[in-house]
Amino acid sequence: MSETQPLRSEGEGPAAEPIHPQPPTPVSEEPSRRLSNTAVRAMTAAVLIPFVLWTIAQGGYLYLAVITGIILLGLREFYQMIEAKGADPLEGYGLLAGASLPVVAWFGSEYHATVLMTAVLLGVMVAQLRKAEISEAMASISGTFFGVFYVGWLLSHAIVLRNFHAMVESRWGFAAAASVDLEAGAYLMVFCLTAVVGSDAGAYFAGRAYGRRKLAPNISPSKTVEGALGGVLFGAFCALVCKALFDFVWPELSALFGYAFGAALAVILAVVGIVGDLVESLLKRDAAQKDAGALLPGMGGVLDRIDSGLIAIPVMYYVMLAYTWLQVI
Repeated sequence: MSETQPLRSEGEGPAAEPIHPQPPTPVSEEPSRRLSNTAVRAMTAAVLIPFVLWTIAQGGYLYLAVITGIILLGLREFYQMIEAKGADPLEGYGLLAGASLPVVAWFGSEYHATVLMTAVLLGVMVAQLRKAEISEAMASISGTFFGVFYVGWLLSHAIVLRNFHAMVESRWGFAAAASVDLEAGAYLMVFCLTAVVGSDAGAYFAGRAYGRRKLAPNISPSKTVEGALGGVLFGAFCALVCKALFDFVWPELSALFGYAFGAALAVILAVVGIVGDLVESLLKRDAAQKDAGALLPGMGGVLDRIDSGLIAIPVMYYVMLAYTWLQVI
């Protein structure tokens, strides 16, 4: 017993001050940090890009099914945007028409898909006659048809671009198609997507680092001229790296054009990709929405991901048709 501690008699209370309970000691844990949008975006891309490349490489009915599914998801997001504006589109009819376009392009060509678009417009007008509410007829017809055109018809070119050999043969015969590998369409799709995805990534990072002058302040205040220039340069660079990789591994697929034409084409696709992005931003701005959807973490909706490709893929297809025709004549 310590000499400083006083003796206690039996039954006597403690001589020391009463002990007051202290609050529990907080557990020393690091607060969970929320992932930045850039990190979430990168994680989504790490899953999405391999799947897209694998689907393009597989081709066939799997490719058709994926393109059709993307059209349906993009169309649904588009119709939700115009519904937010108060329009009442013929959504069921539009989704059916949109899903039919890639199928028609698969078994025919882009010409047959264009013919179908004429039938779609007539069908939308007739279907509108059955609706009790006629005060929004113009908004309903135009919104329904534009959605089918913007998402369905434009993206159906991913079918004919992937089947580029068959499209060339159907137009100019077997001799013209002999210089086009059966799987060259897979390379054309990858080249096109590499240019627009590289452009999107380059514009994002260049804009954050060097962006000063607004590109289209009324449409997308975050986009800058410097970002767009960085996007075009990086998109073209990525596309040329893609060609170099194919030249090394699958030269028979990338033999369609050389590096000079590839560089010019990559710049065109990168610029067109930026235009496609601005067009979708215009639609979202009009609908007062930040994103078209929330299906893809960090990236928004399906329409937010395919906006650049919606215009770039048809441009790629028709430029390649013209280039091939020049080689034939």
